[in-house]
Amino acid sequence: MKLPARTALALAAAPLLCTALCPAPALAAGHPATGPWKDRAVHTYDALQRHLYQGEENHGLYQEATPHRSTDNAHSYLWPMREAAAATVDMAGLPGSGRRYTADAAERFTTLELYFEPRDGRPGYDSYLPAPLGQGGDVFYDDNSVVGLTLLDQYSATGDAAYLRRAELTFDVVSRGWDDDPAKECPGGMDWVDSPANNMRAANVTGLAAELAARLHQETRRSRYLTSAQRWYEWNWSCLRQSPGLYRNSLGDDGSVNSTLWTYNSGAMVGTAAILYRATGDRTYLKRAVQDAEGSLAYWKQGERLHDQPAIFNAIYFDNLRILDEAGPAPAPAYRQTESAYAERVWKENRDPSTGLFRFQPSGGGAYDPDASAETLEQSAMVQIFAGLATDAS
Repeated sequence: MKLPARTALALAAAPLLCTALCPAPALAAGHPATGPWKDRAVHTYDALQRHLYQGEENHGLYQEATPHRSTDNAHSYLWPMREAAAATVDMAGLPGSGRRYTADAAERFTTLELYFEPRDGRPGYDSYLPAPLGQGGDVFYDDNSVVGLTLLDQYSATGDAAYLRRAELTFDVVSRGWDDDPAKECPGGMDWVDSPANNMRAANVTGLAAELAARLHQETRRSRYLTSAQRWYEWNWSCLRQSPGLYRNSLGDDGSVNSTLWTYNSGAMVGTAAILYRATGDRTYLKRAVQDAEGSLAYWKQGERLHDQPAIFNAIYFDNLRILDEAGPAPAPAYRQTESAYAERVWKENRDPSTGLFRFQPSGGGAYDPDASAETLEQSAMVQIFAGLATDAS
């Protein structure tokens, strides 16, 4: 993903998940069915719209952060725009009140298309707006994967086949990233960016692309999507898996390994395996998904690890644990309790009550920083987390 300037980074069965992993009870007694989460999702979304949304007169775009600096782009990169779209789809799915957000959700996808560049032979969603609204940017394959996943979320919510067709087009874009050079260490894997300068194959794009392919197979039953999902998933499992649930960041074309761990890489592999289990009935995928969920929860819950991860990575992580929960024969409270504890702490420690905006360290996670900008990326992440918890509780 083309990361915003301040957040640039150095780059079977569900019940088993609760074994030795469940923390204290998630919600205090006395809350309504959705707990505090629905109200918090609404307040956080309202703050996003009040402070970061640039209005219909600006094509429904968002600014990168507030306060806006003269050195910033006029509008956000693609990735924050995608997360604002994902957050709005989640708001439209809120129990009892989601319909009031359906028009907003539709607008988000019209705006996302402004980032699409149909350049000859190699189309894709640019990391920044192409002309006339911007100077354009590279096609990052992880950006395009998450756009495809959000298109599928909107398709599931609306039944409008136009979103499915766009997701299939995005799959074609992402498929270009597969590196088939047999001379490289651990041949295969997805390039990070569509550029001759790319020199690595990354866990994030490979896992997210596999999830996109698996979900497309789920919707269409087309074999090419299943074949791609299995191939891409197996590469991450074989070449970048460090231990259950933990995936190294990337493999360089020179054989070097970036061993940095991120929550969203854990999540994409859990979610993909759960979808593949449902698609094939092969319990090996379910076993792997449970192992990775257990291993990742045990790791990320230690100390400050989860809180120090970028909020958006955690939002993607928890969404994928939710996919596993839906695939299992019974609910798994472990991930919900971990997510709710994280969300409760961030609400108390990272939110400015006067504005409703969340502020983090430059990494996108960690303690409240009163001097930091509030970003569309992290504000959208917290909408997603609160909305997901509200939907779980309904």
